[in-house]
Amino acid sequence: MTGFSDIDGVVSGDQGIAHFGDVFREQRRLAAGAALVPLDDRTVIEVAGPERLGWLDSIPSQALGRLAAGDSTELLVLDPQGRVEHAAGVVDDGSSTWLIADAGDADALATWLQRMKFRTQATIEVRPDLALLGFVDGGAASERARAAASAPAGAPIVWSDPWQRVSAGGHQYAEVAEHPGAELAWRIAIVPRGAADSLAATLSAEDVAGLLAAEALRVAAWRPRWSAEVDERSLPHESDWIRTAVHLNKGCYRGQETVAKVHNLGHPPRRLAALHLDGSDDVLPSAGDPVFAGDDEVGSITSVARHHEDGPIALAILSRRTPVGDLVVRAEGVDIAATQQVIVPADAGATADIPRLTRLSRRPSAPDPRHAV
Repeated sequence: MTGFSDIDGVVSGDQGIAHFGDVFREQRRLAAGAALVPLDDRTVIEVAGPERLGWLDSIPSQALGRLAAGDSTELLVLDPQGRVEHAAGVVDDGSSTWLIADAGDADALATWLQRMKFRTQATIEVRPDLALLGFVDGGAASERARAAASAPAGAPIVWSDPWQRVSAGGHQYAEVAEHPGAELAWRIAIVPRGAADSLAATLSAEDVAGLLAAEALRVAAWRPRWSAEVDERSLPHESDWIRTAVHLNKGCYRGQETVAKVHNLGHPPRRLAALHLDGSDDVLPSAGDPVFAGDDEVGSITSVARHHEDGPIALAILSRRTPVGDLVVRAEGVDIAATQQVIVPADAGATADIPRLTRLSRRPSAPDPRHAV
C-alpha cells in the first residue's frame, strides 16, 4: 500500500507493513481506537448479482440467505469430512456481498466459488483495486476509515468481526466467564486504493499500526485465522470457531454431517490452547515449533506475539489428551516454559443429551422365579 509505506519509521515484512517503529505503542493506540492498520495480508472478493445470497447460503457453514444490508458474519467452506478448506469474513451492502479472506486463500476461494456457480445469477471477482484498513471501533481511526471507505450503495462498507459474542446458531466451547474476544471490537473497512493512499498522506506514525500489532490483539482474543490455525486436518470445533462461523441449525452443506456428529456425539481430536510464554531467554517461538508435555510432543504453535500487557503469548493446537498444566515450547534449540490456558476443553462436543438404550445380553437370562409354573 504505497501511501502507508511512505510514513516515517515503516518496516515491511513478508505479508505487508510489520510496524512503524514502536510495536507496543502501536498496539496500545490500536486497542484504544486511535490507529489504522493497512491489511495487505488480506484480499477482498466481491460477489454480485440478484441470486448471490441464496446461492451463497447453500455452500458454507454459515446461514447467509437473510443477511441484511450492513450486517456482518463469517463463513467456512468445509470438505466432505468437515475439515476447513476456506474462511472469510462476510458483509453485504444490499447489492453485493463482500468476502474478506487471507491473501493466501483468496484466489483459491474465488476459483472454488466460480466452479460452484453453475447457472446462478451471480458474479465472483477478486478486487485488488480495493484496500483493507483494520481498526478497533470507537475512536478517531473509525471516523477516518469510514470516511474513506467504499460506498457504492450509499454507506461505507465495513466488516464487523463477530468474534465479540456467540453468533446466532453458534456454540462456544471455551468455559470462561469473560471471553477475551468480547473486548476486541475489530473492524475492517473496504477502501478504494486511491482513497487509502490519500488518507495515508494525512497521517503520521502516531495514527497507524502494523500487522504485528493487529496480530497481538488477535492472539490475545483467542481469535482463529485461516492463515495460522488451519491445516489439512482442521475441524472448526478444534479452535472454537463454531461460536461465530458455523450455524448449527441451517440446512444441508458440505461437511455438515461431521460438524453435527462431533458437536453432538464426539470430541474433536485436537484442541486450541492459549500459552503464556516465559520471556526470560528473549526467544520468541515461530509457527510450527513443537510443544511438549514432559517428554511427549503434544502439538505445535500456530500463532505467536509479544503483547503490550501480557508479554509473549501464543496459540497452539494440541492433542485432545494433552494434560491441563504447564508445557514447554522448543524454539531454536531453547526450551521455553509455557503456562497453558484451556480454550477448547478435552471434552468439547458430545453436547446432545442422547438417551441410553438398555443393552441386550447375548445369553438368555435366567427365568424369573416369580413366573415359574
